[in-house]
Amino acid sequence: MKPFLALGLLTAALAGCAGKPVQLETERVYRVEWIGERPLIDSSHLTITLGDDGRAYGNAGCNHWFAGYQRDGDKLTFSNAGSTRMMCAPALMEQESRFLQSLGTVERWDISPTEQLRLWPASGKPIRLWPDE
Repeated sequence: MKPFLALGLLTAALAGCAGKPVQLETERVYRVEWIGERPLIDSSHLTITLGDDGRAYGNAGCNHWFAGYQRDGDKLTFSNAGSTRMMCAPALMEQESRFLQSLGTVERWDISPTEQLRLWPASGKPIRLWPDE
């Protein structure tokens, strides 16, 4: 009888420790860490926010970007992204272009075992993000 009691107490204790599962949230800023197979250029700052109104926006590294999006469960797609037109260093502009093109290939999202948000294209590596503090 004691083993069953100990197992029951352990199960109850673990259930009490379980937190709210990580989710993709609207009106929350996510900071991009990787675009596909490449990390961001040092000190560059790319973000994604999904608005409650079906519009996504953020910082693309040099310019501000915006696009429509649709989400259905773990499915997530973006319309063609637009952006402001400032010019920055060539490497930053190349990264920004890759990021905006990558958004157009996103088909689904998930959360990694390390609780990192991943936006997956049909093939290849995901855009990886962290919630901005």
